[in-house]
Amino acid sequence: MILKGKVWKFGDNISTDHIIPGRFYHLRSNLEELKKHVFEDISPGFCKKVKKGDIIVGGKNFGLGSSREHAPLIIKMAGIDAIIATSFARIFYRNAINVGLAAIICNTDGINEGDSLEIRVDDGMLVNKTTGDEKSFSPLSSIMRTILNEGGLDHYIARYGGFKI
Repeated sequence: MILKGKVWKFGDNISTDHIIPGRFYHLRSNLEELKKHVFEDISPGFCKKVKKGDIIVGGKNFGLGSSREHAPLIIKMAGIDAIIATSFARIFYRNAINVGLAAIICNTDGINEGDSLEIRVDDGMLVNKTTGDEKSFSPLSSIMRTILNEGGLDHYIARYGGFKI
């Protein structure tokens, strides 16, 4: 799996409230409307600017806060294919994989907003096409890669009827 896209850069401690402010929680049954408000308070108009395949780069503890599974889902629905961060909140990380959103743990120093990245998920390699820099990361487990390739856990279960061992 190779993902390519333009970077949207965020800092440390991006919470689920930064991703989808709590005042929009009432829209959780209307995901198309909810996604219009993704990152609204820290990047106004984000949903209108993001393009399919773009990549979010964060710092430490990305996705902290409540365990809203809507947070990674609406990020994916907005067009983001991957989030690269120095570290993730545990629940957010698993929710991201489960909805089919690649969550890559990697040092993000030197990656800037607007850079063009290539993520070689299977090889654990990130290439910054803008600067030529390369970074390695621990590849995702085979089951996580399969879940991503299937488009998320729901699709995986539908195809295999459960976890294949």
